[in-house]
Amino acid sequence: MSELPSGSAAATGELSALVVPLLRGVIYQETEPKQWSHLLNLQARVRDYVAVLGLELVLDEAEGYAYLQSRQADEADGAPGEQIPRLVPRRPLSFQVSLLLALLRKKLLEFDSVGGGTRLVLSRDELVELVRVFLPETTNEARLTEQIETQLNKIAEMGFVRRLKGEATGSGNSGAGQPAMYEVRRILKAFVDAQWLAEFDTRLAAYQAHAAAGAGLSGRAGAGGGDDA
Repeated sequence: MSELPSGSAAATGELSALVVPLLRGVIYQETEPKQWSHLLNLQARVRDYVAVLGLELVLDEAEGYAYLQSRQADEADGAPGEQIPRLVPRRPLSFQVSLLLALLRKKLLEFDSVGGGTRLVLSRDELVELVRVFLPETTNEARLTEQIETQLNKIAEMGFVRRLKGEATGSGNSGAGQPAMYEVRRILKAFVDAQWLAEFDTRLAAYQAHAAAGAGLSGRAGAGGGDDA
């Protein structure tokens, strides 16, 4: 681990001010520009510090986000079979959440391919239509919308989407009669990776088969450790 300079109380405070938020979740350049700037300057020290905890810093300057994930087991880290207790938990995902994450990642890929901008924003109604084709047919539209909003809330808690301000919460429309709007966070690209996307059609066919059979499916968001949020 790197040595902090002498008289380093201030430096230690700066380091803690970065590590604690990272342990809690994701740091975004867009929403925390000052914190992001400090992280870029101190990232080497942050990497050394969190390595002691069995974690590694994932920082994507191009996309503007950083988070911590558990380090992959490696014999070089210690004696064979020695394992550090996992600090960042794995999150088993339900069929509906896995499906919605897959569809959002595919939508983000399409959005990037046309170069329409940096922020993908979808309405609740657009998201309902996106998912509908992969679920059993229903005549209860209110129930379907409520179910999808429940999954969106879970995904928002995981940091993959952000409900935009100015919209009402709950399963109904806002006071102006407008559905909620959601921004797809670009960190989703780090959890649903290229290998996973290469198998996208096969996975969606499996989702449809499970949905038609009325079965639930627990899965991971991606082959690249997508459940290490």
